[in-house]
Amino acid sequence: MSQYVFKMPDLGEGTVDAEIVAWHAKPGDAVTEDQIIVEVMTDKAAVEVPAPVSGRVVSITGAPGDKVAVGSPLIVFDVSDGAAADGGAGRPANVAPDAPKPATPSGAAKTGGVAAASAPAASMPAAAAAPRQGRVMASPANRRRAREAGIDLSTVAGSGPGGRILRGDLVAAQSRPAGADVSAETSAETSEIKVIGLRRLIAERMSEAKRNIPHFAYVEEVDVTELESLRLHLNLSRPAEAASLSYLPLVVMALTKVLESFPQCNVLYDAERGVLVRYRAVHVGIATQTSDGLKVPVVRNAQSLALWEVAAEIRRLAERARSNKATRDELVGSTITVTSLGKLGGIASTPIINAPEVAIIGLNKAIERPVVYHGAVAVRRIMNLSSSFDHRFVDGYDAAAMIQALKELLEHPATIFIPKVKSK
Repeated sequence: MSQYVFKMPDLGEGTVDAEIVAWHAKPGDAVTEDQIIVEVMTDKAAVEVPAPVSGRVVSITGAPGDKVAVGSPLIVFDVSDGAAADGGAGRPANVAPDAPKPATPSGAAKTGGVAAASAPAASMPAAAAAPRQGRVMASPANRRRAREAGIDLSTVAGSGPGGRILRGDLVAAQSRPAGADVSAETSAETSEIKVIGLRRLIAERMSEAKRNIPHFAYVEEVDVTELESLRLHLNLSRPAEAASLSYLPLVVMALTKVLESFPQCNVLYDAERGVLVRYRAVHVGIATQTSDGLKVPVVRNAQSLALWEVAAEIRRLAERARSNKATRDELVGSTITVTSLGKLGGIASTPIINAPEVAIIGLNKAIERPVVYHGAVAVRRIMNLSSSFDHRFVDGYDAAAMIQALKELLEHPATIFIPKVKSK
């Protein structure tokens, strides 16, 4: 038997190890070159690793949640003639019977998991199927959803190709009538979910940011009545291919203009060198909620984009982040972040800074309420800005002045589009 030992590759940007998120192959499986064999998570992004050769899997290193150092053996292939074609019917003699089990079905193509997760179900079974034997076909995302919902995948009838379980099948399983057969389901009142992958990375980054950064919060009330009027007017004449305009692109436009006067907020802190890196370009991170957790795709050079270009880029990046198609370059490099929960935004919030940035701007929900306006009670549309700053590098006065300048633009939105007069 001729073996090929594939080591954890160098995934760039100083990566020293990577966490295994899901295996797409197990000992005994036959794989072909370029077939996705494992999904790993670095400190930057999720990466799908393809097989470098065709052959049969002899052994794998680590289970989901384990970290493997760059350069360490990851997977061993039998590349003998015919090894990839024998179907991998038997377990190799030198593989322990308790070798880690795969988190996902073997042979899953790079786009197969996404397609399976998003494709509409052909049928919606109303009751659980009897537990079936053999491999359960489901994408990593749907396996995670099932774990979080406490659904035993062996009791779900898959409506996808080859019996693959789709998201619609899980929805149907969750909404199963009370009289349905649940004899095969667990009766436990609790379940344990291992924190791995993106959720682990989010937890580590949030904890580190909150632990190391002295946050200074500043909340201000903004009258967005005129901004709402402008938004509605622009939507009536928007380009045919453009999506309906929200507040977010307008806020990004206003923010890029404000940062010209407050460059100390468009900064990254390099803790290792003890240096603040100030940027002329504004790369705005857009906090985006996805089924896999919070991601922050980046609108690069936002200061050089027109309104509809900003809106289109935010939409494009959000779609790529939610469909797990965003590249590493699209998820790193922001210099300041904007976060918005839309209608769920509440009255105020205290957003955590996206380190190594020094500022984050949060949009709360906009509501109509009575206020005193020009000496009389009037109904106006009000929205709060909840922002956090790194108090080591942004003084309270500067933070307040920046938000007041942003408020001024948003309350008089025509001024967002007036070029700044350069002093002679």
